Amino acid sequence: MGYVNKVFLMGNLTGDPELRHLPSGTPLADFGMAMNRNYKTKAGKEVEERCFVDVTFFGKRGEVICDYLSKGDQIFIEGRLHFDQWETSDGRRSKLVVTGEDFQFVGEKGRADIKEKRGTREDNPVEEHVYDEISDDELPL
Repeated sequence: MGYVNKVFLMGNLTGDPELRHLPSGTPLADFGMAMNRNYKTKAGKEVEERCFVDVTFFGKRGEVICDYLSKGDQIFIEGRLHFDQWETSDGRRSKLVVTGEDFQFVGEKGRADIKEKRGTREDNPVEEHVYDEISDDELPL
């Protein structure tokens, strides 16, 4: 029997991504995403449903996200679900978190910001999709 744990999300960052480093020195970026779903009920009422998700990226991908994206920017991510548990004074807590594996910048604003921050190709020959060149060996999980 096989198992699949794969998530694809496209939405907006709910805040600026936060960059931290693990004791091993591995970069870790945390951010929230919001996705909207619009639909009509049988009665014809329009409803907007929001979903908020916490996302974590490790390694170079996390650094790139922190360098180029901020609150409100749109992103498409591919990842997997991770069940996080911890103890508090009130008892055991838990939540599902998406561990990001890959991403793409989305929208004209994202592309314009990347070009502005990166400079012209002559100034900085780094490709727009620098994260495609990162090996999975760089990811700790």
